[in-house]
Amino acid sequence: MSRPIIIDCDPGIDDALAIMLAIASNELDIKLITTCAGNQRIEKITLNTLKLLSFVDKEIEVAKGADKPLFKDLVLSEAAHGKSGFGEVELEELKFSVSDRSAIEAMKDTILNSEQKITIVAIGPLTNIALLIKSYPEVIKNINQLSIMGGACTGGNCTPVAEFNIYVDPDAAKIVFDSGIPITMFGLDVTHQIPMYKEDIDRIRYIGNKTGQFAAKMLDFYFKEDKIEGMHDPCPVAYLIDPSLFTIIPCNVEIETKGEFTRGQTVVDKLNQTGKPQNVKVALEVEREKILDMLYNAIKKLK
Repeated sequence: MSRPIIIDCDPGIDDALAIMLAIASNELDIKLITTCAGNQRIEKITLNTLKLLSFVDKEIEVAKGADKPLFKDLVLSEAAHGKSGFGEVELEELKFSVSDRSAIEAMKDTILNSEQKITIVAIGPLTNIALLIKSYPEVIKNINQLSIMGGACTGGNCTPVAEFNIYVDPDAAKIVFDSGIPITMFGLDVTHQIPMYKEDIDRIRYIGNKTGQFAAKMLDFYFKEDKIEGMHDPCPVAYLIDPSLFTIIPCNVEIETKGEFTRGQTVVDKLNQTGKPQNVKVALEVEREKILDMLYNAIKKLK
């Protein structure tokens, strides 16, 4: 039986790749996609999600979520993903409409009405998940786990110490990481172990289908100097398909919300120096070739 999942996202080039990977997988059953402002504003994020599903001809409920962080001003990542959110690619076709339900209501109903526990793949800021937990704490018992792209053991891509998704809404991240829900975290330490080179992009470009052309054009926008630095959002999806791709250890992870220079830092206690409970499984290593093969084969399966 395939695993029921909710994808909470802010597409985004690598979000689009993660969604396509999940759609093509026999192991995963996407029950709902929710959107959260992050890489772009919520209206564009939600429209991008609907256009992506229209492009691959896959109807899934898309529910619009938070348009800003819990307490802080919204920080965007337009430079990384382009004005369209998909680099220089503009998808025009729109077959599907946004749900009448809000993201929080749709998540609550999907989780509570599911016979199997739901896994949430969170590949944007964690605002929606925090609002869900605070509004409907009864859902926690029917969430199997959170598979998250965010954070880092060392270094950041938004500040010297903070990764973008956590930096955008550290207060939401703290609520989620303190919730008691099983969490597996895929931070920059592991995603930067998956650089993509020209030959990797061309391999996708010449698959021979529309999706390969679309994915390659998005990846071209990511390409700087001689490579793409890393492949981020597909990681938490790939883990659910094949956990053996990753080396993972349990750690205590705390979220810094107030530091003058360290806002959004994920403080990962790999050596158990604090003696605090190990609340997160942290991915440290990945098999690069295998995860790129998985992504290639997923794109090949789509039209």
